[in-house]
Amino acid sequence: MASEFPSASGRFRLGCDIGGTFTDFVLVDDQSGRFYVYKCLTTPADPSEAVETGVSRLLEQHPGFMEHLEEIIHGTTLVINAIIERKGAKTGLMTTEGFKDVLELGRELRYDAYDIFAEYPEPLIPRPFRKEIRERIAGDGRILKPLDEAQVEATLEALLEMGMTSLAVCLINSYENPVHEMRIKAIVEEKAPDLFLSTSFEVLPQIREYERTSTTVTNAYVKPITEKYLKKLTRRLEAMGFAGRLYIMLSSGGITSVETAQAFPVRIIESGPTAAVIASQHYGKMFKIEDMFCFDMGGTTAKSCLIQKGHAGLVSTFEVGRVQRFKKGSGLPIQVPVVDLMEIGAGGGSIARINRMGLLQVGPDSAGADPGPVSYEKGGTEPTVTDADLVLGYLDPDYFLGGTMPLNKRAAEGAIAEKVAAPLGTGLVEAAFGIHDLINETMAAAAKTHIAEKGGNPQVVLILAFGGAGPVHAYGLAKKIGAPRILVPPLAGVGSALGFFTAPVAFDLSRSHREPMDTADFEEIEALFAALEQDGEKVLKSSGKNEEILFTRVLSMRFVGQGSETDLTVERNPFFEFSKEEIRRRFDDSYKKLYGRTYPETPVEFVTFKVRAQIPQRPFRIPKRTKEKRDLSECIKGKRNAFSVNRREFIPFTVYDRMRLFPGASFRGPAIIEEKESTIIIGEDARAAVDDYGFVWIDLERGNGGRHGDAI
Repeated sequence: MASEFPSASGRFRLGCDIGGTFTDFVLVDDQSGRFYVYKCLTTPADPSEAVETGVSRLLEQHPGFMEHLEEIIHGTTLVINAIIERKGAKTGLMTTEGFKDVLELGRELRYDAYDIFAEYPEPLIPRPFRKEIRERIAGDGRILKPLDEAQVEATLEALLEMGMTSLAVCLINSYENPVHEMRIKAIVEEKAPDLFLSTSFEVLPQIREYERTSTTVTNAYVKPITEKYLKKLTRRLEAMGFAGRLYIMLSSGGITSVETAQAFPVRIIESGPTAAVIASQHYGKMFKIEDMFCFDMGGTTAKSCLIQKGHAGLVSTFEVGRVQRFKKGSGLPIQVPVVDLMEIGAGGGSIARINRMGLLQVGPDSAGADPGPVSYEKGGTEPTVTDADLVLGYLDPDYFLGGTMPLNKRAAEGAIAEKVAAPLGTGLVEAAFGIHDLINETMAAAAKTHIAEKGGNPQVVLILAFGGAGPVHAYGLAKKIGAPRILVPPLAGVGSALGFFTAPVAFDLSRSHREPMDTADFEEIEALFAALEQDGEKVLKSSGKNEEILFTRVLSMRFVGQGSETDLTVERNPFFEFSKEEIRRRFDDSYKKLYGRTYPETPVEFVTFKVRAQIPQRPFRIPKRTKEKRDLSECIKGKRNAFSVNRREFIPFTVYDRMRLFPGASFRGPAIIEEKESTIIIGEDARAAVDDYGFVWIDLERGNGGRHGDAI
C-alpha cells in the first residue's frame, strides 16, 4: 500500500493509553500539527493485544507513518490492577531481625476509630515468605552488627525452594548506609541471577520504615509482570516495523525509558490518569488560566485534580487497594512522587444495583471492558452508567465510537427495568435518571471535598472535562457543585493519550539524611545533591535523550520532634552559597503560609533531599482551525429527545457535529455535541461557544437567572 506520508522524516509521535475499559491512541504529526485518533476495547488478559490492534487499525487508515514514527509514549493500568487483583509475582522479603511484621503493624493507627470491625489490606507478602537477617545499622549509619552472609545465602536458598520469583530487601536505616543491602544484592546476583530483585536503597532511600518496606515490596511484587509485559509489547511493536523509542508515563507527570520503568514499576502505578492533568496544565498556559478542576471520567473510574496557580500538586505518599475506597489509611502506602489526584470511583461501566438496605447504589465496581455494559452485548448482565446514559438519550446507539461499535438500547432498557426499576417500584426513565444523577452526586460530593481541602472555591472554578464519559457528565457535575464554566478540549475522549505529548522526560530522586540545620555542613549537602543529580543524569541518558538536563532541588524540613515535613524548593546554585539564616527564613515563610503561624524559637532539621532531573519539554501545539464563514445550521445533525435534568422530562436536544463546528460558533442548549470519542451534554440553561482552537466553552446560568461570567 502506498505511503500516505512519503516525504515525512522522523516527525510522528504516538500516544497510547490503556484504561480499564478502552485503549486510546493519538498519532500526532509534529510538522503539520494534525492528529489521528483511534479507540478500541482494552484486552485485560493481554493489554499488548489491544495496543497491536489499535496501531494496526491506524496503519490501515493512515498507511506509511510507522517508518517515520520517532517515539511512542505509553500509559498503562497494568501495575495498579496487578496490586488490586493480587496477580503479582510470588515474592519474598529479607529484612532486619525483628522487623518481619512491619507490613502488618504499619503505624498502628486505626483509619476508623469507631469501627471495631475495620479491615486492613493483606500484605502482598505472606508471613512465611518474610525472612529476618542478622545485621543492624544505626540511625547515623554506623554498623552496630555486621551482616551474617552465611545466613543470607541460606535464607536465599530457602526462599528459592519455596518458589519465589522476586525478592524485596529492606534493612533498617539502609537509607543512611546501604552497605549491607549492597552486599545482599551482590550475593543474589551471584547465586540467583534470574531472581527479580528490589532493594530499598535503590527503590526508596527514605525514612519511615513501614512506607519504605511497603514501597519496596510493591516494586518487587509487580516487577516480573511489568518486565514481561513491556518486553512483549516491545516485540509486538518491533514486528510491526517500529524502530523508534518507547517511553512510559510516570505517576509524577514525566515520561521515562522502558528500562527505568522495568526497574521501578512502582513509579508507573498512576501513569494513565496523570497525563490528563499534565494536559490541563498545558491548556491553562494556553489560555492564561491558573486555577481549574481537571475531571477525567472514563469507562472504569474517574479521577480529578485541582490545579492552582498553573500547577498540579505533587504528593510523596498515596495508597492503593484500599479496603474502604474513600478512607485514608485503609490501603497499601506507596511513597513515590505522584500527581495529587483524587479517585472519585465512577465511570461509564460503574454497575448499578439495589443494596442490602433496598437503596440504589452505583459503583464502585465496574463492568470494565470484559464483559462491559449490557448495551455492549459482550456478555454483561448488570446495568451500568453507560446503559442509563443511553436510555436517557444522551448517547446515540448508532454513533458510539463514531458508529464502529453500535449499542443495544433495548438490552440496556431491559436490564435497568429488571435490576433497578422493578425492585424500586419506579418506571424505567426514573430508574435510569436515578443512576445518572446518583453518580453525578457521588462525584460532586468528592469534588467539593477535594476542592475545599486545597483551599479552592467550587463556585468559581472552571471544570476541564476529559474521558469518554467526562463531557457527558460535566454539565450535571457543574450544576451540583455550582461551577460557572466548563471547558471541553479537542479530542477530550482520548485526553490522556493526547496529554502524553505535553509531558517532559523527567525522573525524581530522593535520599533521607537527618541533620539539624544549626550544625549541618552545607558543603556535604551540596555533595549529596550533586550525587542525586548524577544519578538522575544517568537515568535520563538511558532514555536516549542527549539534550540539556535541568535540575530542581527540594529540601524536606521540619521542626525538631515534628512528624511531618514541609518541602522547600531551592535554586540549583551550590548549596553552600546559602546562609543558614536565609534557609531558616524561607522555611518559616513557607510554614507560615501553609499553617498560619511559625515557631522561630524552635530548631529545624533537614530530613530528605530531593532532585527532579528533567529534559526541556518538547514543543507541542494544537493548531488553530481555519475560520470559515458558515451557517450554524450546517453543523446540525438533527434533533434527539433526551432527558432534561431541569424539567425532569424528555425534551428535544439539537445535535451538533463537533467536527463541523467552526471558530466563533455559539448556541444555547439544550444541545448535544457529538464526536467519535465522546459526547458533550449542554442543558437549556447553558450556552456553548467554540474558539479558534476548537475548544468548546460552556457557560452556565446562575439559579437566580444571573450568569457566571461572559461567554466567549
